[in-house]
Amino acid sequence: MSQPTRAQGFSAIQAEVRGLKQRADEVKSLLEQQQELLRRRGISLPANAIDRLWTLRSSIDQLAVGLVDSHMQLQQLRRLAETTALVNSPQETDQVLNEVMDTVIQLTQAERGYIVLRNRDTGELEFKVARGLSAEETAAGGRIVSWSVINMVAESGEPLLTMDAGSDDELSHSESIAGFSLLSILAVPLKTRDEVIGVAYCDNRIMAGLFKENELGLLTSFGQQAAVAIENARLFEDIRAQMALIEEMQVRLSNIFASIGSGVITVNDENCVIVCNEAAKAMTSAANEQVTGMPLKAALPYVTEGFFDTIDKVRREGAQVIWAERFERGGRLTYWQVVASPLRGDDEVSRGVALVIDDLTERKEQEEQLRLLGTFIPEALLENIGSISELDMSPAEHTISAMFADVRGFTAFSEQLQPEDLMRIVNRYLGAASDAINRHDGIVDQYLGDAITALWNTQLNHQADHALRAIRAALAILEEVRAIHAMLEVDQRLHFGIGIHTGHSVLGMVGGANRIEFAALGEAPDVGKFLQENAEPGEIIISAETWAQVKDEVEAERIAARKMEAGFEDFGAIYRVGGLRASDNGAGRSAS
Repeated sequence: MSQPTRAQGFSAIQAEVRGLKQRADEVKSLLEQQQELLRRRGISLPANAIDRLWTLRSSIDQLAVGLVDSHMQLQQLRRLAETTALVNSPQETDQVLNEVMDTVIQLTQAERGYIVLRNRDTGELEFKVARGLSAEETAAGGRIVSWSVINMVAESGEPLLTMDAGSDDELSHSESIAGFSLLSILAVPLKTRDEVIGVAYCDNRIMAGLFKENELGLLTSFGQQAAVAIENARLFEDIRAQMALIEEMQVRLSNIFASIGSGVITVNDENCVIVCNEAAKAMTSAANEQVTGMPLKAALPYVTEGFFDTIDKVRREGAQVIWAERFERGGRLTYWQVVASPLRGDDEVSRGVALVIDDLTERKEQEEQLRLLGTFIPEALLENIGSISELDMSPAEHTISAMFADVRGFTAFSEQLQPEDLMRIVNRYLGAASDAINRHDGIVDQYLGDAITALWNTQLNHQADHALRAIRAALAILEEVRAIHAMLEVDQRLHFGIGIHTGHSVLGMVGGANRIEFAALGEAPDVGKFLQENAEPGEIIISAETWAQVKDEVEAERIAARKMEAGFEDFGAIYRVGGLRASDNGAGRSAS
């Protein structure tokens, strides 16, 4: 039944009672008026008829009062029943407190009311919400509340009811009671699981005896429900805060996982994927599918059986293992570094294994390429290469300076020495030549018995002054040879004939699957060899193209070709290098 319907029903009953009272009054008045007349006619009324009628009238009055009291109690009980919805209400604590405060006022018809709650961190009682106060009084809540009453209820856990606080010996000494002339006071504990979490307090400064046992019972019952509702609201807030924190942590973890370059995969005890970040998805066979929930063997079908054996070992022994995983995938040899760590809960029970995978394939390939480059690139140049991925080693035509240096007198010399002595001495000359080339940032291209070839301005050593560097290297070779001669017998002294040409050449990697080299093919090395064959022992012969690049820094004289070969009949002038001009101070040192 709705509230308006219930109100209409009560009003109808009140109207009927008022009608009975009116009719009883009319009968009593009529009997009193006619009583003397009836006596004269010898008619007497029944004994005590009017008294009985008055008694009936009084009973009707009592019924009316009782009816009002019963209606009020019924309204209070209905209001109390309605508040049970608060218990499981997922509302904010402040909203629940306001609803509780409104209910307290309605149940008690109090002039003012307050609620204080115990701080869960400090244990102190704190003023939370009030009714019947001005804005100024509410702001000064800690001052206007009767803390003596509140502390008494909070400590005892028992409700407190007083008809006249000023006459109550136990309360009259309170400054707030005396100062605010408090008369009726009702306070009940807000208690859950035998713990007082706060106090609901109401008072009246005008009427003594406003609150009775009925209000005390109602408010005590309500206080139990209200305490549960408030505690639930606090719990709901805690849960919401925890959920918000968990969501924030999940977002942060997702961002962290997304930013990690390494692949991160966690698996449960059945080796099914629980977590897989984006980097790890790219390593799986299901990069565009849902990896979570897949068996690890289905996600990584190409790894070795030892991979899964190691995971089982980590789970079994509960210790971290780091290993290198090598396998073939899509025709490419793949290298992984894997770190597997056990996942355990607080109870030390296994929850799975976490894998952190770093794909080292490109690094390994670059290391291999750098190792290969290191076989023919000076260490200084190798250190200057920022990244192997920046190098374009595909065949390409470049303008380079090529040197061909050959040891003169080697054939006659070799006939006089034992093979081991011959090899030792030749290596000494070739080593000196190699050192001079390296100092001037050249690349030793080949060792051809007693000859050495070198290149400048390739993909591996870009140089604008490559022709000048080649000549400085050649002069440094002759200087090194003179130093060697000072330590050898006359019959062991050999000389280099050196040819240098600046021209076009195709540069790139040549060879097969088991052996590969960096090489120059075409004009530059071929002409360099031809010029070397025209050089006498201790001479440096350069082409006209090279001379055009260095004539401002190098002294040289034009000479006629001494030897001609097929294909070089129309070859132009050649130049014999005399040295560096005085203005060039780079002789004998690197021009890098």
